[in-house]
Amino acid sequence: MIWLWRKLKSAVRESMRQQITLGGIIYTIAILLVAMAAFGSANNLLFLLLAAMIATLLVSNFVSRLGLAGLEFDFQLPEHLSARRHVSGRIVVINQKRWIPSFSIHVTGSDETGLTKAIYFPVVPGRASISDTVEVFFSRRGLHTDNTFQFTTRFPFGFAERIVHVRLPREVLVYPCIDARPGFENILGAVSGEMASHVRGRGNDFYRIRPYYPLESARHVDWKATAHTGDLQVREFAREQDPLVQIFLDLDVTSDPAGWFENAVNCCAFLVWRIGQKDSRVHLRTQGASIRIPEDGDVYTILKYLAVVTPTSGTPVAPHDEYSVHVVFSSSPAPVLEAGWSASYLLDSHSLPAPAVGADASDAAPGSD
Repeated sequence: MIWLWRKLKSAVRESMRQQITLGGIIYTIAILLVAMAAFGSANNLLFLLLAAMIATLLVSNFVSRLGLAGLEFDFQLPEHLSARRHVSGRIVVINQKRWIPSFSIHVTGSDETGLTKAIYFPVVPGRASISDTVEVFFSRRGLHTDNTFQFTTRFPFGFAERIVHVRLPREVLVYPCIDARPGFENILGAVSGEMASHVRGRGNDFYRIRPYYPLESARHVDWKATAHTGDLQVREFAREQDPLVQIFLDLDVTSDPAGWFENAVNCCAFLVWRIGQKDSRVHLRTQGASIRIPEDGDVYTILKYLAVVTPTSGTPVAPHDEYSVHVVFSSSPAPVLEAGWSASYLLDSHSLPAPAVGADASDAAPGSD
């Protein structure tokens, strides 16, 4: 009895790993009809036909199981991934069976794997590997841990679709969207203009000649230009350091109208990415982090932090005491301004451009899946 119970449980488990197709249902009905006719008429020819049909069904089940056995799988992704951006990945299927090939293999992935469509391999020879380039798309930022893939096959006769689930034991970190959204380019243009105005200073490299401002030191007066124009002109020199952009992302979100926080994180990532490409200095400040580039790493160091950042309560920190451009993201700007941040580029729930309708429908709070 115990042996029979174990066999029954094993059969149930096996049946849960396959789905009967329409062709399988029709074939099963045909077997039942032939069996009724054979037992009703006691015709030996019908018994032979019944035996052949049952044997075909058993062989189909065996070959289907054998085709999915001994397969190994790998999913190769780029090192850096950004949400809402199509990139290329690679799927590798390895057949560990020495002589027996696997036929008609379909590979699909869960929504969190980023695999956008099913991949079909007609045949995977024994002791061989086959790879294919696939399109990968992640709809949201965060740490993706649900790397579950599914192998399916209907080989050889299509009576049933056998399914095997494969889970890769790894995590995929997806950065926020770094592509421009409506209004983001205008913010970047304003910040870039302010950065350009901060370039002039008292370095050693000549920058430009401009009119003299009241109360300025006279030691930089260019007398030739003054004589030529009739007005006092002074020489400006480039600053010895690149301009610093301090970005404060307020994590104390009292209200989140229309997904303001996710939009703020995306805009922050967009600014960091574009400003970082200009080799400018960036200092990201939040209630729980202070990251400077290039001192503390590269632009990806900030993007990795923004990939998993979540709202939290806390008091706004004061800006670093350095001549810089301030960009502030806050849904409650009053405490941030009291901490000493400038209101020149304050992006709150009213001034930050809202995403297009439906653009953030799939954005969600990051975390383990």
